[in-house]
Amino acid sequence: MATKINEYDTKRSKALKWGYLFAGVAFIVFVVFLGRIFFLQHNNVDTIEKNFISNNYREATLKAARGNLFAADGSILATTVMRYDAYIDFKTIKDTVYTNHIGELTDSLSKMFDKPRSAFRKIFDEQKKKENQYFSLIRGLDFDQYDRIKKFPIFSKMDKKTGKFKKNRCLIIERNFKRELATAQIGAGTIGMDNEIGKSGLEGAFSKFLKGTDGTRYEQRVNSSQWKPIDYWKVKEPIDGKDVYTTIDLRIQDIAHSALEKQLIHFEADHGSVLVMETETGKIRAMVNLRKEGKDEDVKYVDAYNYAIKDATEPGSTFKTVSLLAAMDDGFIDESTTVDVGNGRWKYFDQPMSDSHVKGNGIYDISDVLAESSNVGASKLITKYYGKDPQVFFNHLKKWKLFDKMQIELPGIVKPYILTPENTKWSKGGLASLSYGYSSRFSILQLTTFYNGIANKGKMVKPLFIEKIVKDGKIEYQAEPEVLVDKMASTEAIQLMTEMLTKTVEKGTAKSIFTPNIKLAGKTGTAKFEYWKSSGKYQAAFAGFFPADNPKYTCYVMINQPNTAIGYSGATVAAPIFKEIAGKVFLKTPLNVEKEMLVNKKVDLRKMMQPNVKVTVKSGVLPNMKGLMGKNVIPQLENQGYRVDYKGVGKIKNQFPDAGAVIHKKQRIYLELQN
Repeated sequence: MATKINEYDTKRSKALKWGYLFAGVAFIVFVVFLGRIFFLQHNNVDTIEKNFISNNYREATLKAARGNLFAADGSILATTVMRYDAYIDFKTIKDTVYTNHIGELTDSLSKMFDKPRSAFRKIFDEQKKKENQYFSLIRGLDFDQYDRIKKFPIFSKMDKKTGKFKKNRCLIIERNFKRELATAQIGAGTIGMDNEIGKSGLEGAFSKFLKGTDGTRYEQRVNSSQWKPIDYWKVKEPIDGKDVYTTIDLRIQDIAHSALEKQLIHFEADHGSVLVMETETGKIRAMVNLRKEGKDEDVKYVDAYNYAIKDATEPGSTFKTVSLLAAMDDGFIDESTTVDVGNGRWKYFDQPMSDSHVKGNGIYDISDVLAESSNVGASKLITKYYGKDPQVFFNHLKKWKLFDKMQIELPGIVKPYILTPENTKWSKGGLASLSYGYSSRFSILQLTTFYNGIANKGKMVKPLFIEKIVKDGKIEYQAEPEVLVDKMASTEAIQLMTEMLTKTVEKGTAKSIFTPNIKLAGKTGTAKFEYWKSSGKYQAAFAGFFPADNPKYTCYVMINQPNTAIGYSGATVAAPIFKEIAGKVFLKTPLNVEKEMLVNKKVDLRKMMQPNVKVTVKSGVLPNMKGLMGKNVIPQLENQGYRVDYKGVGKIKNQFPDAGAVIHKKQRIYLELQN
């Protein structure tokens, strides 16, 4: 019995020794393993990442959709159209699935793209054999085509419970965005761009709101030159851009464009600009810039450069309004002031000046100086009261922000130039030259802002280009008028200047545009540049507001280098454009406008006056919107919280989802509008 116990103890002792030994070895191996992991984690991270991760995967940008740019009434100026590129990963398609369904797939593709199914089958068999992971099937699909192709056999599976299709991993979709201008024919330069070339116009001005935030996703290496996006492995979802509603009124923009283009063609001019500003708010309702391109029979005028803000130009006689308002505000001149212009010839130190004509005996009252655009009269008055101390005169210009570069959203605004005594080019005759529009240069936007201040009873407001910013149907920002100068001059001075500008149209240099139906106020301007040449070049301008007795809009017109054999003065070349714009803008008011003002081939007023039909998505059911004006429908859908993508302008031609479909707030609505 004792022997058996001893044998048991001996065996048990040996077993424990081997067990302890095994456990010890296992522990040592485990410690070594942990140590190796620790070592790798802290010493070979870069090597592992380089050899195994970085060589096969990378993080790539997932572009965000740029927001839409709207006119004030909701019409689309620029929109982002999404296009889809389809690729196939043959390696992920099981052999049995390929064999059983390839015929159905090629048949579907044959019907969609009108190509023989055999052509698809031959290429697919070759790529399947190669196990190509990134075969380019088709590029540039629109949404309807993409929605159709993703439901094809092999590319998707249908959930039997819900009846919905789920895209398979073998179909790889790349999204591409294309920016389209809906109204390129009446404002491509105004709308502008934001791309690799640069920024300009409204697109460049509001890019920080429109561009959104890009996301990221991973891509897998396919070969030495190709990377395959992994749709389901996204690091960060992109955030689409916000929608920006500009102040542009498409109807006024079209009227201004037509009027300017017609006059440029008639006078064979090099280029021209028109600005229309809403008096009370400073909102820019139209901004048109056209320049000549081509020669002879191929000449056309295109909106390719924004002269209204990017060029500083001599204002000519439109600056007399600035000069005389300063003297009125200081009390030097009033309605009883007279000046002797003699025979229309005068010299102030080294500065000779002349008038194109002299009225009566040459004794002008103050209103005649402006109405007859007398260079001699304006310079005599300004040098008389400011010749000894020009700084008093310049203080008015500083108060009216005429020395300052305008702080606006649009890129490229030019800084004004005014010759002052501090400048080495200043001479004793400098003030006389400045008083009637030379020795200074301003942007058309700056001059328009000044005239708008007079129209607004002395309150100068900042030019506005934005109405509001909208994200997912909710208004995030609403623009409000910003006052630059609360009171430009005394009430009496502003009133007198308004009367003088009205007289200029009724009896002065702009009497050719007088109409009893709309009370107009404004000033002609004719500036000669390259005057050292015998031929010289001219720039014609007209600045004013309407109706003069209750101003709603201020307008500045400029035409550069008209054919002098046809005409070159502000009264002949620029003023008729102002009259046409004023007449057509007020078509909706009960005024007896002359018949020639109603002629406008580009504006169909019946379309503009279509009633705003109410559109409501009840219980998530999408109504039939075909035939309705997009500008009326789109804001209503967005205000109800739906995200809408568009293409084109005008009436709705197609919609997706179709009428009667049940949609949720996160689902997008796609509308195709007539162009």
